[in-house]
This record gives sequence, structure tokens and C-alpha cells, in this order.
Amino acid sequence: MAIKTYRGSCHCGKVQFEADIDLALGTGKCNCTYCWKVRNWTSIIKPAAFRGIAGDDERTEYSFGTHAGRHAFCKHCGVRTYSRGHLEQIGGDYVSIALASLDDLDPAELAEAPLKHMDGRANNWWNAPAETRHL
Repeated sequence: MAIKTYRGSCHCGKVQFEADIDLALGTGKCNCTYCWKVRNWTSIIKPAAFRGIAGDDERTEYSFGTHAGRHAFCKHCGVRTYSRGHLEQIGGDYVSIALASLDDLDPAELAEAPLKHMDGRANNWWNAPAETRHL
């Protein structure tokens, strides 16, 4: 795989974006309390690889804990599209793309992408939890 530009949106289409993603660099699933509830499957990119196309004023954000991440979702249909944040441990500023919000992602591409599990529930982010089948 290589860097590819994907288009993404919420369900009603009010929030739209483009993201340059290299799925070969990996995707992630976490078991923290937030990711568990929303079945989060993401790809992390740098802000320069992200472009909002429409709906900046149609989304709202949720943040919790240390507030290192701000999870955006459409305030009309409720679909999560991406999160923004800053974590020194992963290189500073980031955008975390909710892969389910990508309109032109081929399921075969996603199935081939490496997947890393993170044990956020135990604050053990760099290691997989003992059980991952449910993620």
C-alpha cells in the first residue's frame, strides 16, 4: 500500500473531509472506555494530511480525561468522523480518522492493513490487552 487520498463524511453528509492515509503503516483499535463504547477503529495521520471540506460548523466535539484528544461528530446525525489531539508519545499533533467514516475505503484494503490493539483500559497503551476478539 501507499499513501492514498480518501474522502470521508458523516451519515447525513454535512461533515466532509479528505485524508491522505497509508494503511500499510497500520490501524488501531483500543479498549479504553471511549473506544469500547464506539467500537473505534482508526488510522492516525499528521494534521497536514487532513483537509476539512464541509461542515466545520456542523460538528461538535467531546473530550474527557486528560483532554489530549477531541472526538468530533456531526451534531445532526451523530456519526463520528475524526478526532484531533496532541500526544508527545506519538509525535505531537495528530488527527485520528474513524475508518468507518471513509466513503471510498475498499473493505479488502482495510482487511489487509496491519492492526494494533492498545490496552487503554489499563493505561497500558503500548501493549495489546489480553483479549481482543471483541474489539
